[in-house]
Amino acid sequence: MKVIADLHIHSKYSRATSSNMSIPEIVRFSQIKGLTLVGTGDFTHPKWLRELKENLRDAYGVGLYKPIGMQESKVWFMITGEVSTVFTFNGENKKVHHVILTPSIETAEQINDRLSKYGDLESDGRPTLNMSAAQLVEEVIEVSGENLIFPAHAWTPWFSVFGAFSGFDRMEDCYQDMVKHIYALETGLSSNPPMNWRLSSLDRFTLLSNSDSHSSWPWRIGREANLFEVKHLTYWDIVESIRRKDANTLKLTIETDPAYGKYHWSGHRACGVSLPPEEAIKLGNKCPVCHKRLTKGVEQRVEELADRPYGFRPPNSPGYIHLLPLSEVISAVIGAGSPSSQRVWSIYNALIARFGCEYNVLMEAGFDDMAKVVSPLIAEAIVRVREGRVKVIPGYDGVYGQIIIFPEKGLGVARETEGDTEAESDAQKKRMESVRQRSLSDFI
Repeated sequence: MKVIADLHIHSKYSRATSSNMSIPEIVRFSQIKGLTLVGTGDFTHPKWLRELKENLRDAYGVGLYKPIGMQESKVWFMITGEVSTVFTFNGENKKVHHVILTPSIETAEQINDRLSKYGDLESDGRPTLNMSAAQLVEEVIEVSGENLIFPAHAWTPWFSVFGAFSGFDRMEDCYQDMVKHIYALETGLSSNPPMNWRLSSLDRFTLLSNSDSHSSWPWRIGREANLFEVKHLTYWDIVESIRRKDANTLKLTIETDPAYGKYHWSGHRACGVSLPPEEAIKLGNKCPVCHKRLTKGVEQRVEELADRPYGFRPPNSPGYIHLLPLSEVISAVIGAGSPSSQRVWSIYNALIARFGCEYNVLMEAGFDDMAKVVSPLIAEAIVRVREGRVKVIPGYDGVYGQIIIFPEKGLGVARETEGDTEAESDAQKKRMESVRQRSLSDFI
């Protein structure tokens, strides 16, 4: 069966996260998006874990959960969480984020008992732990060998295994003798498989792509995901596919174009400076305007560590596809300025009503069929994104990139520059509530 999985999201108990990130809300928009399997996120937070117990039921002993009271839902949940480890290595401070997958709430509670010794689990949905990455892996695996752990958003400048400011040059340095228990890494929004394929040292690791979403809106949740084809939908089938790096069962990852991510190129937001690797290196990684240190982009960081040219692909590697959230494509074409506008929702809902879910629209719907529902220009935009026929202005230093779908028409996609906080203001909540209810009532 085909399974589209987003294994890394956050709850309302994580910092800078929408207060609407509850189980019912996640279920509604995951179904509209077309997700089959969603990570719960934040199982280390006591209040969220309590909500998981109240809102989820163990589904037939398969290591996954179904939402209570939403029998019509096709969405399954895997118990997942993200933690931050802060430690010293060779006299340098290191900060690395990790994603943990576990087959039950019971094992999650056992993990929490161990991790509570290293930090305050109630402080944040993604707690900061004073322990090394190797210690974390040891504690998690000692609870159960069925648990899986891997580095989150592996290339972002801060808080990642290869981060330019507090990361490592090798997975072995980060995880030490526990690296034998690491089977995967998460590409993050600013990198994709071809960038990671340039490092021969990563060949044995499965590349995963997840949204790291702090909001349930469909332009956030599932913006990156993984497409599995497994005989049975169980925790163990999914984890075994990841461990084996099996291209027969992990068919591809759904990625945004890495240049669209907010740390792709090196730059300095305050001065509006954005530079490709070769130019940043020539300037000694100093801002040409104020001469402060540039935020080193992911592309430059990959270039530093790569031992292969761009274009190399290891044998038997799962594929990938670049997509863009449907709401943002529509917003770009009609000039709405925001994917949350009622004009965008109206067009979005029409497409979902016809094709069933967003992924069907983005990946499968034909031009002629879409043009019967929406304008030919919107249908053409969706096809162009699907086929990679768009221009990308790279993001940098916390500023999202811009995708120009119709360069000849000057139509592009602008993203927020304040960062991926996802937290909705009170005014925004009031303005969008009527849209939320109307858009859901037709399809859920």
